[in-house]
Amino acid sequence: MSHQIKIPPVGESITSALVARWHHADGSAVQKGQVLVTLETDKISTELEAEVSGTISISVQVGEEVAIGTVIGLIAEGEVANAAPVASSPEATSVSAAEPKSTGQVIDIIVPAAGESITWATVAAWSVSNGDFVKKGQTLVTLDTDKVSSELEAEASGIVTIKVAEGTEVGIGKKLGSIAESDAPVQKASPVSVPDEPATEIEATPKIVEPSTSAPAQKSPVVDGETRVTRKKMTPLRRKIAQHLVNAQQTAAILTTFNEVDMTEIMKLRKSVQEDFVAKHGVKLGFMSLFTKAVVQALKDVPSINARIEGNEVIENHFYDVGIAIGTEKGLIVPVVRDCDQKSFAQIEKDIISYATRSNEGKIELSDLSGGVFTISNGGVYGSLLSTPILNPPQSGILGMHTIQQRPMAVNGEVKIRPMMYLAMSYDHRIVDGKEAVTFLIRIKDCLENPTRMMLEM
Repeated sequence: MSHQIKIPPVGESITSALVARWHHADGSAVQKGQVLVTLETDKISTELEAEVSGTISISVQVGEEVAIGTVIGLIAEGEVANAAPVASSPEATSVSAAEPKSTGQVIDIIVPAAGESITWATVAAWSVSNGDFVKKGQTLVTLDTDKVSSELEAEASGIVTIKVAEGTEVGIGKKLGSIAESDAPVQKASPVSVPDEPATEIEATPKIVEPSTSAPAQKSPVVDGETRVTRKKMTPLRRKIAQHLVNAQQTAAILTTFNEVDMTEIMKLRKSVQEDFVAKHGVKLGFMSLFTKAVVQALKDVPSINARIEGNEVIENHFYDVGIAIGTEKGLIVPVVRDCDQKSFAQIEKDIISYATRSNEGKIELSDLSGGVFTISNGGVYGSLLSTPILNPPQSGILGMHTIQQRPMAVNGEVKIRPMMYLAMSYDHRIVDGKEAVTFLIRIKDCLENPTRMMLEM
């Protein structure tokens, strides 16, 4: 009996999903409860688990986008996987009469370092197929990073074994496959996979097919003018981000006001209590929890910011769920920290860390991203000095944090060097007047420059 692997419904507004990664090879055995595949939608990433034990048959490859409800594979219950014969089996050893003489040495195909700031690469396209004979210097695979594309060449002649499929993101130093050195080319009678070792869950991939004109366009990027440009299809998440940002600017009257905050007192506070704070709570006291509490206090003092337009009505919120913008390798997401007015600094820090961890693991849920009343975006972690953040509809305000700089400031008639940060507050001018926006931003500034008063809600 075969069990269908279907794309499940993950939200009312989500109509399709991208097959981002298979965790098992085509034809391999899987156990009930094991993660089968990672899916990406325009909002979240999700993992599907095996509902039965058996042999997996993959019908939709990595990089393909399909509609909700599509069958992407089957699990044949109770059958034993035998699609990948070991080297000692007759099928694997009798490839052809002209089989090469092996030297016994196996050379790994490794993702090379491409720069200090580059930590991952995408397997854009394999130039060879599993089991092919390659010559030393022959191009094996094209790798894409966020900055450059590069090609890996064979370091020796021999039989190539592919362990990572096209479209897969891998870290620097990751093993993509191997070359079993041979001193003569193969005249293959049939394409037989001859792995040098069992594939692990991380290395297991869908069945590799030779590139052809009939392959899905999204599986390998189209390169124009050799290496001058690389053309890729946008992921569902990136498309959604693009659409969301354009809609925000088209549907709201966005205006930004600026100020600057002296971070001296906040930095003194963190330094004086950090050791005891970590010992008691197990997390560091970061800037984000302090800024979140300052935003909550400002929302209480200027309630018009904690509101939204719905049709011809103004909906005023009486709760304080604050979105924290987090940058991931796949795009920007804004998980929401709930009831910030009722939580301690330590609880807010733990929530933010939990969201960051889950976002990197692709385990953020749709419910984590909905319902916020205000957003905080910290461009300072990337070195941004000043920016104009875009609203996160239907919210009416967003605070932009920036990098801290030592600057000369006039303090009580004297010039002193102070750690200063520019703040940017973007707001929907349809519902928020300039006076309210400026008052709100100055309230945040006061809370941060006088943290003791903020903790006493003064």
